[in-house]
Amino acid sequence: MEHSRVSYQVMWNRLISVVEEQAQALVRTAFSTSVREAGDLSAGVYDTHGRMLAQAVTGTPGHVNAMADAVAHFIRRIGRENIFDGDVFITNDPWEGTGHLHDITMVTPSFHKGALVGFFACTAHIVDIGGRGFGADAASVYEEGLYIPIMNFAELGQVNATLVNIVRGNVREPDQLIGDMYALTSCNEIGHRRLIDMMQEFDLSQLDGIADFILDNSRRATLERIAALPRQAAEGEMTIDGFDKPITLKVKVTVHEDRIVSDFSGSSGLDKKGINCPLVYAKAYACYALKVAIAPEIPNNAASLAPFEIEAPANSIVNALHPAPVALRHIVGHFVPDTVYDAFDKIVPGLVPAEGAGCLCNFQVSLRPRSDAPAPADARRSEVLTFNSGGSGARPEHDGLNATAFPSGVMTMPIEATEHAGPVIIWRKELRPDSGGSGKTRGGLGQFMEVGAMPGHEFDIQAMFDRSQYPARGRRGGHQGAATTIAQDDGSSMHVKGKQFVPHGRKVVMAFPGGAGYGEPMERDPALIRRDLARGYISAETAARDYGLSASEIAAVEASVRKGEAL
Repeated sequence: MEHSRVSYQVMWNRLISVVEEQAQALVRTAFSTSVREAGDLSAGVYDTHGRMLAQAVTGTPGHVNAMADAVAHFIRRIGRENIFDGDVFITNDPWEGTGHLHDITMVTPSFHKGALVGFFACTAHIVDIGGRGFGADAASVYEEGLYIPIMNFAELGQVNATLVNIVRGNVREPDQLIGDMYALTSCNEIGHRRLIDMMQEFDLSQLDGIADFILDNSRRATLERIAALPRQAAEGEMTIDGFDKPITLKVKVTVHEDRIVSDFSGSSGLDKKGINCPLVYAKAYACYALKVAIAPEIPNNAASLAPFEIEAPANSIVNALHPAPVALRHIVGHFVPDTVYDAFDKIVPGLVPAEGAGCLCNFQVSLRPRSDAPAPADARRSEVLTFNSGGSGARPEHDGLNATAFPSGVMTMPIEATEHAGPVIIWRKELRPDSGGSGKTRGGLGQFMEVGAMPGHEFDIQAMFDRSQYPARGRRGGHQGAATTIAQDDGSSMHVKGKQFVPHGRKVVMAFPGGAGYGEPMERDPALIRRDLARGYISAETAARDYGLSASEIAAVEASVRKGEAL
């Protein structure tokens, strides 16, 4: 049956709705708080060749864009002749999945009237996969947890009981992980059902026609945007904390007529600890950075991502090969966009934002009964992972967003959900004044957080932070954002990365970084300065020093606040 462009466009929108429902099903059924509360997941539909046709709006670029390449690996490993209705495939391979062992990717073939018509895939970050636990301390991937090669989770509708038993025997939270596996499987099943409904409604026997329409139009639209750019090359560079020594990311961005190449030659080599980034994850964020800069409204799929190419030397920090430790690959991967933007700003000025906090401000707490004295009977072991963020960088025309994760888009987790997951107490979680860099547009604010344990517990905290030595840099005269700090409440110093012991009764006090400013601070709208002062985003000292607000103007703002007048 022939279909018009209008009907194909309707089907395209429908496919995006299908995968969004798929993702929301995962949010509703997942056991891990990282999925339910932070949206650390991805979902997508693929054609029979393993090309991504549509992705869910809910999810992260690292998962989605890395998962774009994953289904082709499944097809190659399993073999088309071994794919049957009722099968479900699984892996957490960092190099054929989404970059580290803590991501489970599930792929389900979709059959209609006895014929394979496509695949559904989804990925979720799980709290524990065994090994050392989620953190940077491992010296090889073998220490980082249980490895699941591409294999059957279910065969002809029958779940692989042997795999389930092996997983249960190797992780700290077996019910949670197995629950997430079933949630991933159910998520794909929801997508499959909605796809079949669509195919029946539009009288489709296969997806080749709509696939060609989606990919051809996406490719053409993306190439038009690239062709409109200057044919130039520029270099970008940034330095971040690393584990125990600084890491340098370097990139040369070259705009060709039909593609943009990001070459990371000159970047640091492998780190001894688990902050290395597989190429698939670095590619995901390099592609994302450029795509949102020049073609944000073109939906993500195989064709719209293809013109963004990445090159990196083998066993560099952004192209870690097996068996490099990669558990915290997001630490480096989330700084890839700002590195790319440092170069791209020289090609197309006035388009990209200033640097932001970059990587997520995550920490995982491993709680247990206190060992220095008898523990209460109800003391228990628990693993609690919480996702948090510093501020995003200021944009050319708008302030940066407070406590908002760019580039990952992962949501900050509510205190209530974190405390529900185990005997942990979040004593403080609030915006951090003066942390956003001053500028014509201001950087987004970071956060203060204090974490402790319920009485009778001690804990290890896995710190996964950066930007303590290298805060976000401003652009076009904007000021840098505030740096990360971490210490115990008795003043004992702590490292921004790694597992560290916290004794009974102690708290960990953290300040997450702010985004940098854009443009000269003295060019900022005075009304916005007064608003920031009234809201507590900036102090009187900053208002005077950076923005030139007079003492009388500051006093007037403070008087208005005391009277309860809004600005």
